[in-house]
Amino acid sequence: MKLYYSPGACSMASHVILHEIGKPFEIEKVNTKTKVMDSGRDYWAINPKGAVPALELGDGEILTEGPAILQYIADSNGATELAPPAGTLARARVHEMLSFVGSELHKAFSPLFQPGKSDAEKEAAREAVGKKFGWLETCLSDGRAYLTGSAFTVADAYAFVVASWANFTGISLAAWPNLKAYVERIAARPSVQATLKAEGLA
Repeated sequence: MKLYYSPGACSMASHVILHEIGKPFEIEKVNTKTKVMDSGRDYWAINPKGAVPALELGDGEILTEGPAILQYIADSNGATELAPPAGTLARARVHEMLSFVGSELHKAFSPLFQPGKSDAEKEAAREAVGKKFGWLETCLSDGRAYLTGSAFTVADAYAFVVASWANFTGISLAAWPNLKAYVERIAARPSVQATLKAEGLA
């Protein structure tokens, strides 16, 4: 498999899960502004949506959209701890968290990465992110290690990456101590450390 990524972007979650699986894979960096890859190729030819991540499979098929890629990597490798079996409540809970991170938390951060936004618009976005963080804080307040319980799943990889964007957008996690500890706990995983190094972020 080959992952097309941009350093620190949501594609990092897929990168982490590939490391968790422990099987060989390739990566290629994409400049998300110019849509040109490190090889000089046009990324639009890989993913007509223009976004990362994209996962190229052994038969040349291209899979896009982070949550779909995360679940595919886990499922195709029998990693039932990373993604519980289909039809179980545990799987639905993981999907619930993937949906929240993608449609709520990720979306709330978007204005903070868009050029031309006013200070007032950015502050409103930070407040919106804070509300989403507040919900995660409540989820983690019962002492669970990860979002859906005691096991690290694909949802945690995605949540970790998006929550880490706080570091680049002027948001301190100090107001959410359980979330802060959660992010630090995941950051210490060997798969995350390997990903950060590979993406030039550590």
